[in-house]
Amino acid sequence: MKLPLSPPPFEQIVQNLNNADNKEQLFRLLSANFGPVDNKGRYLHWDKLRHLQAPEGWALEEYWAALKFARKKLYKNLPFTAKNGEQFRFCLTDGMFKDLHWLDQNASGHIGMDKPVTNPHTRDSYLVSSLIEESISSSQLEGASTTRNVAIDMLRQDRKPQDHGEQMIFNNYHAMQFIREFKSEQLTESMILHLHGILTENTLDAPKKAGKYREAGDDIHVVDATASVLLHTPPDATELPDRVAKLCAFANDTDAKEFIHPVIRAIILHFMIGYDHPFVDGNGRTARALFYWSMANQGYWLMEFISISQIIKQAPAQYGKAYLYSETDENDLTYFIIHQLEVIRKAITALHRYLERKAAEIFEIEKCLEGSTLQGKLNHRQLAILRHALDHPTTIYTIQQHQAAHKLSYQTARTDLLKMADDFHILSKRKYGNTFVFLAPPDLGQRLSQMEARYAVK
Repeated sequence: MKLPLSPPPFEQIVQNLNNADNKEQLFRLLSANFGPVDNKGRYLHWDKLRHLQAPEGWALEEYWAALKFARKKLYKNLPFTAKNGEQFRFCLTDGMFKDLHWLDQNASGHIGMDKPVTNPHTRDSYLVSSLIEESISSSQLEGASTTRNVAIDMLRQDRKPQDHGEQMIFNNYHAMQFIREFKSEQLTESMILHLHGILTENTLDAPKKAGKYREAGDDIHVVDATASVLLHTPPDATELPDRVAKLCAFANDTDAKEFIHPVIRAIILHFMIGYDHPFVDGNGRTARALFYWSMANQGYWLMEFISISQIIKQAPAQYGKAYLYSETDENDLTYFIIHQLEVIRKAITALHRYLERKAAEIFEIEKCLEGSTLQGKLNHRQLAILRHALDHPTTIYTIQQHQAAHKLSYQTARTDLLKMADDFHILSKRKYGNTFVFLAPPDLGQRLSQMEARYAVK
């Protein structure tokens, strides 16, 4: 990844026009009827704008200065400073207001849809799936190479990690559970350090650094994938306690006189952890986990069921570029906020598609059971296993795996599987040691057809 080209300073452009005695052009720039975005509604960085066509009669640098002047009038300063001592800031465009309104309608409060995530009998199954997905994707963004299927089996079987990648995913899963447990509490330095300790357990070259700030002797820099381009050097380690204290105050100050939209607040928290880079490793995972905490803390309950990392992973370069755009253009966080609003919207849309697909699968299997002895006898968890077993013959299911997948008690999970084997004859039961496992028979489809036939004869 290349560093984006820093924009020409607004003040310098104005000064150049003034020195050239070009008062007419200077007046036109300062009185132009441009907003903060281009004619396509895009909040462009100079690195991209410089390759485009300026409006007729405008030089590119002057057009940039006119856009920048419109943005300056909208800037809202934040209580954080960059390494150069300048404040971070952002502004809100019409497109951002539209996205925030959509999120308010679709991620918080009462959502008027008959969705499994609002059904107390099924919501835990979908919650577990989302926690697993975010844990895998967030860890893969930071280099975990474990495949998705292996990671899912590890988490659902609750087995110990066998390599570094699995350990990262295992840690991330438990960190997301920690976030859920503390979502109603105010953010503290202790919470952030403990969260980092969970995320990095048994994964650091220096294990004692887990849950500890980096120190002055830690040479921490953010570089590109080839380690040849320096992208970011975080603030001095001695500043971290004070910077984290300010960040906690910001995260908790939801009743401040100067209103900041809750989603914007959560995104800023995400950005600042990435910028400050408090730890030797695991900063990205910590930042994304704290974003979830902030959203849940502020009432956006649907966020517990989505994975932003899954969306970010599809275009990781855009994620990194959003950071760099903000840092290279006068600490303007608008670039990062716009990127994250798009990520959140895509993640929620992906959730809706996932729920629709799962609902269609359950409907399909229920239709298959019509007229059979099984009609109306299977609960939603057993229907899900049946659907999976039909597509994956010879799969082995365990009580522990079923328990973890749906957040059940051991007894409920055991009853589900025993009934599928002993009462419904859908699965084959085998005893391994002191416990039972349950096998999807290769002739399951034929068994179901025979059940329908027997029912029809009766």
